[in-house]
This record gives sequence, C-alpha cells and structure tokens, in this order.
Amino acid sequence: MAIKISDECINCGACEPECPNNAIYEGGMEWNFSDGTSLSGKITTKSGGDYDADDSQEPVDYDVYYIVTDKCTECKGFHDEPQCAAVCPVDCCIPDEDNIETEVELLSKKDFLHS
Repeated sequence: MAIKISDECINCGACEPECPNNAIYEGGMEWNFSDGTSLSGKITTKSGGDYDADDSQEPVDYDVYYIVTDKCTECKGFHDEPQCAAVCPVDCCIPDEDNIETEVELLSKKDFLHS
C-alpha cells in the first residue's frame, strides 16, 4: 500500500529529499508527475487518471507535507523500507489503508514512473 503522512506531521521536511519518486511535497505546494520521474507528455496512471505529466496539480494537503499516492511505491525497487518512515522523527509516515497495493503493483508503478 502507499504511504501517507498523518496530521501529526511537524513539517520538518526530513522525508521530502528521501523519496526516490519525488512523491512528497510541502503542504500547499502544487506538484506534477514529471517531478523526479521519466514521465512526460500525456500519461494514464495506474489508477486510471489521464494527465499531462508536466501540468501542475492541486496540493493534496495545505497544512502538512503530503505524499502523492500515484507516485508512491513504498520505495520498492529502491530500498528495503519506505525511506520517509525511516527518517520521520514523529512516526507520521504510515500505511495508507485506503490505497492498498501488492508488491507486484508497487514495482509495476515504479517501472511506469521510471521507464
């Protein structure tokens, strides 16, 4: 499953540089699929959304750092554990129960993001 950042986030920013997919953004910041990936042009995500990879997307959260579910692979294919959770000083990077994915699905998402 993807990782999410809970409301207990203290906005320290330790997690952001650790993400190999650039899936973590500061609260209120717009994001795009091309950040830190090989995606460009028109794409269709694994969740079925159609986007231009370079278009800015609305922030997922305005108050605390957030993780873009369509870009989170739990670091599969890069590290043995999610790096955001490993460095978080308040343990607010937690499994996202609303976005359960298998290891095969996460590795497929990694391949999609970094083809």
